[in-house]
Amino acid sequence: MGGTPMRRKGAGIMADAQAPLRTPWILGEKRPIDVSNDICALLERKPTRLWWAALLASSTVLLIGMLAIGYQMATGIGVWGVNRTVGWAFDITNFVFWIGIGHAGTLISAILFLFRQKWRTSVNRAAEAMTLFAVMCAGLFPLIHMGRPWLFFWIFPYPNYRGPLWVNFRSPLVWDFFAISTYFTISAMFWYVGLIPDLATIRDRAKAGLRKKIMAFFSLGWNGSYRTWIRYEVVYLLLAGLATPLVVSVHTIVSWDFATSIIPGWHTTIFPPYFVAGAIFSGFAMVLTLMLIARKVMGLEDYFTLRHVDAMCKIIIVTGSIVGLAYLTEFFTAAYSGNPYEQFVFLNRAMGPYAWAYWIMVTCNVVSPQLLWFRRVRANLVAVFALSIVVNIGMWFERFVIIVTSLHRDYLPSSWADYTPTLIEILTLLGTFGLFFTCFILFCRFLPVIAIAEVKGVLTHGRSAPPLPHSQSDKTRHASEAFEEART
Repeated sequence: MGGTPMRRKGAGIMADAQAPLRTPWILGEKRPIDVSNDICALLERKPTRLWWAALLASSTVLLIGMLAIGYQMATGIGVWGVNRTVGWAFDITNFVFWIGIGHAGTLISAILFLFRQKWRTSVNRAAEAMTLFAVMCAGLFPLIHMGRPWLFFWIFPYPNYRGPLWVNFRSPLVWDFFAISTYFTISAMFWYVGLIPDLATIRDRAKAGLRKKIMAFFSLGWNGSYRTWIRYEVVYLLLAGLATPLVVSVHTIVSWDFATSIIPGWHTTIFPPYFVAGAIFSGFAMVLTLMLIARKVMGLEDYFTLRHVDAMCKIIIVTGSIVGLAYLTEFFTAAYSGNPYEQFVFLNRAMGPYAWAYWIMVTCNVVSPQLLWFRRVRANLVAVFALSIVVNIGMWFERFVIIVTSLHRDYLPSSWADYTPTLIEILTLLGTFGLFFTCFILFCRFLPVIAIAEVKGVLTHGRSAPPLPHSQSDKTRHASEAFEEART
């Protein structure tokens, strides 16, 4: 009747006419064996010239950053642009930025898994890897900030022979150490456990040699049996439950670095949810940036579709709106408090010497994400790619504004001072980007960027049911095809 579904009265069967289904998450009518072939082919073929060029560029930037770090270790942190007034500046800004980038991986992997969101299967592997690399970049800055990074093991609370010298558990540096180490450990375990079925697939496809031996060792004897899958799913679920609180706790601890102080502009209870929302905001933007590049370069259009991009853009809209509300809340709280010092800090942010940085932050984080309300923008991959980069620029400036504008004008006008980063600080930041992209490029070359086993579980989502076989030969053929797909 006009192409609409009709249900017979008193019966539980549908008429022949069916409603159109949503676009599938995975395009191309893929079978399980097609997924294995498509993803593993990326690892089995020789790397392209584009891959070598990207690796050369990122490793060159990494080398420049390593030289800058080596120089400041040998010379001292006097090579920074910090002064007596602005003691925290570029290094802490970069630390908070990279920790925020790493949040999307755990969110996509753990929280969306617990909520059974099927679209996560195409992006969770890359997001998990991105988390590990971002945390590695973040961990460099507290080490550099120590001044004597070769004594980093002093941060461990272990019995020692240094007399009364002990770890100060009230120090934000100690909090950051425990937050980073815990987050990295759980994220690495979660990432590795999710890789085990795919490593077994690569092992079974590899020819005899070093590659096969390495994959056989790390796949832990995976045989694909029912018992193995049951135990795997239980462990994966437990790790997802353990990793979920980390999304909230890690950046909450980072926000306490500021909120536990008495400096105007920092001493506020809004920082924990504000920082967590901002971290997810920037993390999803970075995942979009990486996956859109991988989609084009590696030919993953059937696995990372416009529907995936649309879902991620909607999360960016939500978290970006929360960040914008936090900006307004900060101004309202300062104005309503009647505290002249708090009011001065926020007026200084908007109209002081660093007003340019503040308005870059607002434009990138509040104004630009509102374009994603329009379906046409979400469907334009070039526009989404540009907006994802703009968001991360804005989130870096957010951390810079919070730190510098609250410090460079303190209670005594006689001690006011401005801050300008030195070349060494800028090269150190560029070096962390080189480390991040070098690790990600190597990851895309040697490990599956798409979770093979998990994608197979959503292949039929959004598809119409295949026609039923009529003859005995059709039944036998369908049964053999189903067995072959399940085996592969």
